[in-house]
Amino acid sequence: MSVEDLTVEPLTRAAFAPFGDVIETEGAQMRLINGGSTERFHDLAKVDIAGPDARVLVNIFVGQAFSPPITIEMLERHPFGSQAFYPLQARPFLAVVAPDENGVPGRPRAFLCRGDQGVNYGRNVWHHPLIALGEKSAFLVVDRGGAGDNLEEHFFAGGKFRIARLDPA
Repeated sequence: MSVEDLTVEPLTRAAFAPFGDVIETEGAQMRLINGGSTERFHDLAKVDIAGPDARVLVNIFVGQAFSPPITIEMLERHPFGSQAFYPLQARPFLAVVAPDENGVPGRPRAFLCRGDQGVNYGRNVWHHPLIALGEKSAFLVVDRGGAGDNLEEHFFAGGKFRIARLDPA
């Protein structure tokens, strides 16, 4: 079985755009609400749900910490809904995504997300399950509930990928 190293990239809106949204206040539209006492950073990600009895879920996931080397043997996607992750403890995490190539994931890309950034994986986008870094970490997760099978997994045959270093290229 072959192993291919992935280079970690910094998370930017432009680099992540083919896979979904970057959730961050930097560069976002802000408006004052509640008599001027609250800053609202507006419309940071598109929640996209489809399918029978679809509804938006708001969850908290607590992920175990990973450290390099991190092996990427599988990716998953959700055909009926987007899935957003935002760290609750301002800790960095990794977002590993891949383009779709005829129904299977192509070569993955790894993004280092700062503790003040989240991601919203677009509907049907291949991604790795949660990869918290450093310490066990909690995330606010917005995704889809409802009828239908909203999970597809792909295990890489004859090879896998590895993240050997966390410092962005």
